[in-house]
This record gives sequence, structure tokens and C-alpha cells, in this order.
Amino acid sequence: MFYRSRIEHSLRLPPSLLSLRLQDAVKGELEKLFLDKVISNLGLCISVYDIQSIKDHFILPNDGHPTLTVVFTLIMFRPFVGEIITAKVIGSTADGLRLSLGFFDDIYIPTHRFPTPCHKKDDSKRNVVLWYWKPSDDEFSIDLKDQIRFQVESVNYPKIPIEQPENSKPFAPMEVKGSIDFDGLGPVHWWQDVDEEAS
Repeated sequence: MFYRSRIEHSLRLPPSLLSLRLQDAVKGELEKLFLDKVISNLGLCISVYDIQSIKDHFILPNDGHPTLTVVFTLIMFRPFVGEIITAKVIGSTADGLRLSLGFFDDIYIPTHRFPTPCHKKDDSKRNVVLWYWKPSDDEFSIDLKDQIRFQVESVNYPKIPIEQPENSKPFAPMEVKGSIDFDGLGPVHWWQDVDEEAS
């Protein structure tokens, strides 16, 4: 889920930061540039881990900003296909569930990846669609704020749209699609009794 990625980047350093220790000034600028940003095929940047080298200082004509070549390591978030993760439900619609890890909210479980048989009920008070799994006489609910254990099926980096319809959801540069259609997956409370009996 988390891994380190080494990057080389040409950094233009504002002259106002030259009074600081070079390492601190560079790290602060790298954090502004990369933290909470998605780099295609690498994932979401969580933190600047370390700086390996700062070299090739030069100043362009008519420019007071020194440009540096910086080699550094980022901590990235990118789950791998098949990984099992636990996240919280933050949305429930007729199309499926939306989950959050707290720092990343673009995780989707489409309805065709629910356990079967599943059915939905409209909750008009909260203006949401709630889902229920009914494997036998018992009925198990998926409620908002439930902790969901899911398996990662894909990690996608959609192309940035030129135009977006007015009512469309905000653009997400990275989307994770998952499945809860397997024993042990789904809301954690579904399986707590089974885990207690097994132990």
C-alpha cells in the first residue's frame, strides 16, 4: 500500500528562502509541490522521506531564483491489485459504495462486486440508498460509517477532462475499485461473530 519512490526534479527556489538552511528550504518547497498530489502511475504522495542530493545550482538571466537539481525520495500510497484493505463507508448510492481511508476518499465498490443476493432500500430520512445482503433468513446491512474490508480490483488514473458537466462529481486523478464479494469481506461487523466462534 505504501512504498518509496526516488525522483529527480529541477526546483526553482524563491530568493526569500535563501536565508534558511538549504536542506530545509528545499524540503519545504518539495512538500508544497508534491504533498497530497497524485503522480500518474506512482500514486498519491504522502510525504517527502529524504533528500539524497542537491546539485547544479544556476540562475537564469534576469531571474533571481536559483534553480537546483534535487534527487529525493517520496512516500507514496498506491494499493496493489489483490490487497485487502479496511476503509469507512462515506457514500451509498444505487451504483454502489464510496469508501474513505481518511487521507484518500476515491475508493468505489460497484454493485456487481457485492455479495449475492443483495438488495437496496431507499432511506428517505438521510437521502441515501442502503444495501442489504440476504444469504438466508438473516439480513445483513451495509450502513454509512461502517468499516468495510474489501479487496482491491484495480487502480486507475483517469485522463483530466477538458470539460465537466455541472452536476458531475469532482475529478479524481486516482481511483481505486474494489470488491466485497468473498467470505470475510464486507462490513467488519458481519464477520465478528464468526471470528469470535473460531477463536
